[in-house]
Amino acid sequence: MWPGEQSSTGGPDPRQPNPYRQPGYQQQPPYAGQQQPAPWNAPTVTAGGPPGRGPGNGRTKLLAIAAAAVVVVAAAVTGTVLLGGGEDDEASPGPGTSSPAAFSPAASAADDPRGGGDAPKPTVEGWTVVANPDHGLAFDVPASWVPQSRDWVTYVAEDDDPEEKPLVAMKAPAVLKEKWCGSDDDRDGSVEHTPLATAGTRGNNGARSTEEIARNDSATWVYGAFAQPDRDKVSTGPVTSFTTASGIEGSVATSRSSGVAKKGKCDVNGKATTFAFKSADGDFVSWSFFGAAGVTDEVPEATVRKILATVREYTPSDA
Repeated sequence: MWPGEQSSTGGPDPRQPNPYRQPGYQQQPPYAGQQQPAPWNAPTVTAGGPPGRGPGNGRTKLLAIAAAAVVVVAAAVTGTVLLGGGEDDEASPGPGTSSPAAFSPAASAADDPRGGGDAPKPTVEGWTVVANPDHGLAFDVPASWVPQSRDWVTYVAEDDDPEEKPLVAMKAPAVLKEKWCGSDDDRDGSVEHTPLATAGTRGNNGARSTEEIARNDSATWVYGAFAQPDRDKVSTGPVTSFTTASGIEGSVATSRSSGVAKKGKCDVNGKATTFAFKSADGDFVSWSFFGAAGVTDEVPEATVRKILATVREYTPSDA
């Protein structure tokens, strides 16, 4: 479940191969004359997709961008893809399916949690800084969280979208308890793992307001990660103003799901909080948290807000 965006033209042609694995791939622009940004820098798509989801689908999807061919990691709950080059580069053809050992996000994070030495220092003692140099955004997380490299992208898509087009995405996230829940719902012998919570940042090109981003992104994370295919099981609280410890003013909203059908061991209700603001350059950007709700290990709201309060901008070259 934690996944894709359906195109305004009625969706992808099922006769064509996955465009994310084709050289020269570019998405169609969402508006006439506007270039489509990368999914982690794109407006949220909230139009209803096709109903239903097949059994045994994974949840969150992870993309890692590196100078290597495409590698699809069939590791249970997470799908992992390696794309060639930088944020706006085209995907490269590759060898297809591989084992999880082909690229381990945990190992990558341990070697260099932020993909470079230009990250700022944490502002909370004992916490770990999580940085997104592409947008000059940083925040802190408790030591139990594991930052992924700055090239990792986590997204949610419609479960039955064969192209897995992102509904919403975040880049350079941090993950709490990556293997919090494991199950083999489709009984194919492969255990799929669901993390307890994830937090990250993104650009929001094409958005009209911080209020819109906070409302739509939080709802989409909950829908994509927990409530599919039932959008009516997602509710969003009021959008309110919030100021971080560094003085950034923006809009924040929290969405939750209720009554999620427990079709598999790891199916639970979820929650998400999105804080959106305008960067110093005048661009819309946001920070989002999403995770399991109503469980013993649920991340307390006080912790979510404490993490949110650390969101700040920085200049990578000066850090």
